[in-house]
Amino acid sequence: MKLAIATCSSLPDWEIDDAPLHEALVARNIEIAHEVWTNPDVQWNRYDACLIRTTWDYVQKIEHYLNWADQTADRIKLFNPARTVRWNTCKSYLRDLETSGLPVVPTRWIEAGTPVDLGTILDEEDWKRGFMKPRVGATAFGTMRFSADRDSLQDAQSNLDRMLQTQGMLIQPYLEDVETRGEWSGIFIDGVWSHAVQKIPVPGDYRVQDDFGATDQPGDADGPERAVSEQVMEVIRSHPEWTGEQDGMAPLYCRVDLLRSETRLMINEVELVEPSLFFRHHPKAADALADALIERC
Repeated sequence: MKLAIATCSSLPDWEIDDAPLHEALVARNIEIAHEVWTNPDVQWNRYDACLIRTTWDYVQKIEHYLNWADQTADRIKLFNPARTVRWNTCKSYLRDLETSGLPVVPTRWIEAGTPVDLGTILDEEDWKRGFMKPRVGATAFGTMRFSADRDSLQDAQSNLDRMLQTQGMLIQPYLEDVETRGEWSGIFIDGVWSHAVQKIPVPGDYRVQDDFGATDQPGDADGPERAVSEQVMEVIRSHPEWTGEQDGMAPLYCRVDLLRSETRLMINEVELVEPSLFFRHHPKAADALADALIERC
């Protein structure tokens, strides 16, 4: 079996989390090759399947990325499927989850080109602090926290006005617990619970990515977070129109990111396209993913 592992041209040298997965694939006699998704010279039909992993530069070229996923899926098996890519790369998927009864962070959805006053939103929602992020974004791109004081609000308004020139935005309450508790992530392989990770930002920051100095460690796998994440997985399995999966199948891989506001757990993101799966904290997950991939091919 020949497997293309889709990546980007600017992968950081420190990104080695997928090493256990590569080892697990090779140990199963799978011939792997790392292919840059933007490289027009790649002959994708040389492979039996393509596994999307570190395609982290798609944000600024989203239409190109979606077209690449569609075209690749027309040639070979793509994991996760192209329909999943289309659904999950735009954060409007959170609306679908909320409509299904899941606890999503409260959100005001702002369409591109729409004039909006952030001070008014804070007043209407009775939020002391706010947070913005783009509908298409990754690695904290375009995000910003702000408060109701004049300078903070002015800076945030400028950022929002600039971002709205090209895409829609999400305005949410700023959940201050992220600065101390961080973000909890639950990882699923082939729809089955695998492991949890707790990501902690540097003091005073909210960004939980290691790009910004955040740390991570094994998370609580038996608390209420797991129950919420399993609810998310069940809802996703029940909506093949979102994922392109058939017969109640789950996505090959999934990461559910939760934030806590005092005692309440809320969904921050659900990552189904190119998430870090933190194999370094649970190497057996790499074996599980390799076996599930073989089964699906």
